[in-house]
Amino acid sequence: MAQTIAQVRMIEADHTEDVEAAAEWGRKAAAASKKADELRGSGDSAGADKFDNLAKVAIGRQIQHEKEARDAEPAIAQQNATVEQLKNGLTQMKTKLEDLKSRRSALVARSRTVAAQDKVQQAMGSINVLDPTSELSRFEDRIKQQEALVAGRQEAAATSIEDQFAELEDYGQDSEIEARLASLKVQDRPALGN
Repeated sequence: MAQTIAQVRMIEADHTEDVEAAAEWGRKAAAASKKADELRGSGDSAGADKFDNLAKVAIGRQIQHEKEARDAEPAIAQQNATVEQLKNGLTQMKTKLEDLKSRRSALVARSRTVAAQDKVQQAMGSINVLDPTSELSRFEDRIKQQEALVAGRQEAAATSIEDQFAELEDYGQDSEIEARLASLKVQDRPALGN
């Protein structure tokens, strides 16, 4: 489409140049004819004939450019019609593409919905709350085991921390006993010296 539009624009530019050239040659022919009439009026036939011949050459070129402009007009009209058809076709193709994308998205969504429903139905079929071998019962047992394990770890950690504090208290009590004994010994020494 871009190539076709480019060709139309080139033909249109050539047509415009031909129209402008035809007008320019028409002005030159008119100027040469006017000059020939002036020279003929002043009695200079040779000069008048020279400018009449020049006017004829200019008119010939004007006719040539007018013909080229006329010949290009049907091609321009045809190319513009082709461009419009291509633009309409492109618009229709874009619309159809958007429609296809929309339909594809809808089909993908429907497919995913059906797959999800199928998984739900399979899962529902495999769950029986009263059956001890069902997935739900096994899942519940695993959770109970994990809860018991966590509680055991907490109890073990608490015991360990309590034991450490008990040792600290024992050490603190031993330190206090040692301190009182030392204090007694200090008190006894001056008494011994008396």
